[in-house]
Amino acid sequence: MPAEGRPHPLPALGSPVLESLREHLLLHAVRRGDFVLKSGRRSGWFIDAKQTVCRPEAMLLVAEAVLDLVPPTATAIGGLTMGADPVAFVTAAFAAARGRPLKAFSVRKEEKDHGGGGRVAGALDPGDRVVVTEDTVTRGTSLLEAARAVRVAGAVPVLLVALVDRGGSVTAMAAEEGLPFRAVLTAPDLGFRFEG
Repeated sequence: MPAEGRPHPLPALGSPVLESLREHLLLHAVRRGDFVLKSGRRSGWFIDAKQTVCRPEAMLLVAEAVLDLVPPTATAIGGLTMGADPVAFVTAAFAAARGRPLKAFSVRKEEKDHGGGGRVAGALDPGDRVVVTEDTVTRGTSLLEAARAVRVAGAVPVLLVALVDRGGSVTAMAAEEGLPFRAVLTAPDLGFRFEG
């Protein structure tokens, strides 16, 4: 998407990976129009970050940018399906290729009442130190729901990470639950105001 019509120039991000990731998101994931968000509010822009996370030319950019935020003590990454799945799995694969073991998992939207049951699917063990992730957040409710499910599973959430923070209010909400939050990119990084 061209930068024409933006109220101000985009900020310099200081990293070739982040600059390339931003360019890919603007080209493939950001749409303008009239959209209803998950919260029910209307917005003049929408981001379908999976259009970046799931494209081969951007997968490694996403993984490298997210892995840069993952604490060295973390042992697993995951979050609420579907928003977290591609981010978590591509990051874990990238980490493995770099010799850093990082398990990946998904949190189901509802508890499974058959088989092994529970909400967590994938590799998550009690005591794991977990990065809870999501592709895009506005208010952060999916991140917090997943962090609670991780705690129920006996693991310890240590950080919440979003590829894109479009709302700007997640940090405060996460702090209320004693969790730090980081975003790879924010709405202002993409040329938009926060909408949280």
